[in-house]
Amino acid sequence: MINYEEELKKFKPLLDVDEVEDAIYSRDLTDVIDILKEMLKMNHDIKHDQGADLMKCMNCGAVVHDAKTCPECGFDLEVQMHSLQLSVQYYNQGLDKAEIRDLSGAIELLRRSLRFNKLNIPARNLLGLVYFETGEAVSALSEWIISKNIMPDQNVATSYIQELQSEPAKLNMINQTIKKYNIALKCCREGNEDVAAIQLKKILNQNPKLIKGYHLLALIYLKREEYEKARKILKKAMRIDKTNATSLRFLKEVDDQTGTVTSLEPRKFFRSKREEKPEGRKESDGMTVISPPTFRETSVAATLLNIGLGLIVGGLMVWFLLVPSIKQGINRDANEKIVEYSNTMASQKAKISDLNDKIKKSEDTVASAQQQINEASEKSTAYENLMKANSSYKDGKYEQAAKALEGMNTELLSADAKEIYDKIYGSVQTTMFTQLKSAGQEAFDKEDYEEAIDKLTKAREIKENDYAVLNLLAHSYRNIGDTQNAIENFQEIVDKFPKTKRANSAKGYIDKLQGNTSTPDDSDDDD
Repeated sequence: MINYEEELKKFKPLLDVDEVEDAIYSRDLTDVIDILKEMLKMNHDIKHDQGADLMKCMNCGAVVHDAKTCPECGFDLEVQMHSLQLSVQYYNQGLDKAEIRDLSGAIELLRRSLRFNKLNIPARNLLGLVYFETGEAVSALSEWIISKNIMPDQNVATSYIQELQSEPAKLNMINQTIKKYNIALKCCREGNEDVAAIQLKKILNQNPKLIKGYHLLALIYLKREEYEKARKILKKAMRIDKTNATSLRFLKEVDDQTGTVTSLEPRKFFRSKREEKPEGRKESDGMTVISPPTFRETSVAATLLNIGLGLIVGGLMVWFLLVPSIKQGINRDANEKIVEYSNTMASQKAKISDLNDKIKKSEDTVASAQQQINEASEKSTAYENLMKANSSYKDGKYEQAAKALEGMNTELLSADAKEIYDKIYGSVQTTMFTQLKSAGQEAFDKEDYEEAIDKLTKAREIKENDYAVLNLLAHSYRNIGDTQNAIENFQEIVDKFPKTKRANSAKGYIDKLQGNTSTPDDSDDDD
């Protein structure tokens, strides 16, 4: 029994016209003579002289006519001559096969012919014709183009190519059917046999020579167990190529499953001729016996009854035969419409998805570009401030240098720039600390506690063990009601200045902030 999945693997996508150039370049044009030349380690140029009975020695290139040995180098030419003779022989056999429409057999023999002599122009041109007859226009074009390149002048392949080019609509139609065949094959591999079957029917209406299209459609019918449909399709394929191995194998499966041998002969409609005998004649022991005719009386009632019964039987036949057929047709049309609409919807969904992807990519691109712009702007500002700081530092204006470095994002600087920053920062950080501490104290005195926190936090980053900064920062947080940060800063004083009045005062504020009513010691004196 035929395995659908295994058979499907044997089907390969067909090349469309757009790929004809690639098909030519990827073609292996090695023949036996090339192999012999490789074995001999020779690289002589063997040219084909159409219309002249000339053969050139593959060893030295000298014209040898029918000689068995080369008159120039003495090389034994029997193998070379045998190769050319075999090429001609296979060509003639392929021609015979083609004439009786054994196209698959012709293809195999013509390929053999070219394996023995790739310069056999008649064989290559005929192979192109056979390919074209099986609906494979690309393979045909490939052979004709190769043929024309081997022999540019007086080559019938030129007319074949020109004929195709003169009918661009036909060529485009063939090309479209090949593309649709590839889509149908893809649908089969994705499990969408219904869509593939509809597509293949349309393809075969446009390109009725596409053998592989018949085979794929027949395989779908075999999977569905619609054997009579498969038989019908395969018989059409057999009219194009009588001995195709795939057609014969699929037909055998149909015959095995149905128990009926497929007849490949065309139907003949004729009347059986029976010997007409005079009424009343009987044959008896070789003698003719004349009997009187028998008459049967028929009443009017009986006649009407027979008519009535006939109408009833006819109606029932219509109901049992015609109505299911109509329903089947309606259902089939409906299924086709559903599949068609599904395809349209799938296509629209694909387009929408593609547009959404493009929109998303555009948005991502815009966002990325904006981010890059922001980073570039920030980086530019950082370098400008660094240049200002460096200039002020060299002029001895340390306060200005410190101000330029304030709040700079050093991650945006290169290694060399970071080195300059560290050098300037190390020199001016004392100045910066003093400025920030003074600014923080000034803001605190003005009860601008948010500004005080900002300045004092930056000052602590430069010098983390300064009591005045920590104390002012803690009280700033306390005054704005940020208990958590206030406690953390008071605790930092306790940790950094243990066993001092500063620590005791800070602990008193911690207790108060935590709900203890004890009065803290505000003395800032050290023990």
